[in-house]
Amino acid sequence: MPILSRPALVEHLVRTRIAGDVATPRDNNLSHYRKLANGDRHYWLGLELGDRWTDEQDVLAVMAERCGVNDDPAHRTGQDTIDPELTVDALDRAAARLRKAAAGKERVLFATGHPGALIDAHSRVAAALRAKGCDIVRIPGGLIADEGYVVQFADVAVFERGATLWHTHSPEPMNAILDALGEDGRPDLVVADHGWAGRAGQWGVDSVGYADCNDPALFIGEAEGTMQVTIPLDDHVLDPRYYEPLTDYLLDASGLL
Repeated sequence: MPILSRPALVEHLVRTRIAGDVATPRDNNLSHYRKLANGDRHYWLGLELGDRWTDEQDVLAVMAERCGVNDDPAHRTGQDTIDPELTVDALDRAAARLRKAAAGKERVLFATGHPGALIDAHSRVAAALRAKGCDIVRIPGGLIADEGYVVQFADVAVFERGATLWHTHSPEPMNAILDALGEDGRPDLVVADHGWAGRAGQWGVDSVGYADCNDPALFIGEAEGTMQVTIPLDDHVLDPRYYEPLTDYLLDASGLL
């Protein structure tokens, strides 16, 4: 498939509901913003936000600016949005960081809390960086977190429990990896999502993360400088193949194809 131009990629994102009118409803978004502001650490995604984000309206303002949700606080239910132009802008920022990784032959770790949707996207970028001479982190065996195992498939760290790969927001699997790697084995860059990305950034590792419109913490992390890049998108659409043109665009913009 040819690499999509920016306008064509924007059209694809809207058509597949990766961005534009997304499936995540407005009331769910606002509930998560409120819980983050109320100090529920499940919604901090591994970041340490202290008492800096205790007003739900401040969280909404960041999400409107960086993700493209509706900025009207009176809009409480119904449709919400991700701005596809902001998605592509963030892909371009991520591409710049990936170019730096390739040029420096950096040590890079990939991880996902959305294995049913994003594992292939992460794996393809890992393979492209390896082809450029980067060291793709192989995690230690036997890591345990959240009553399950931290394992690796196709170069991507995931959470497994009961012979099943789990959707997880928890930062504990990333804690287990970084702790086991030690300071000398720590990656230069993490490409991930959810608590995997947030906790890596909190450890001081350069972190690029994908995030949905109901996951405000990673956008706040970029606003504060803890995250390098946060890419807004619906992180589990109908068909994981819908992410392929987005990944192609990222690889092309990174000079990795």
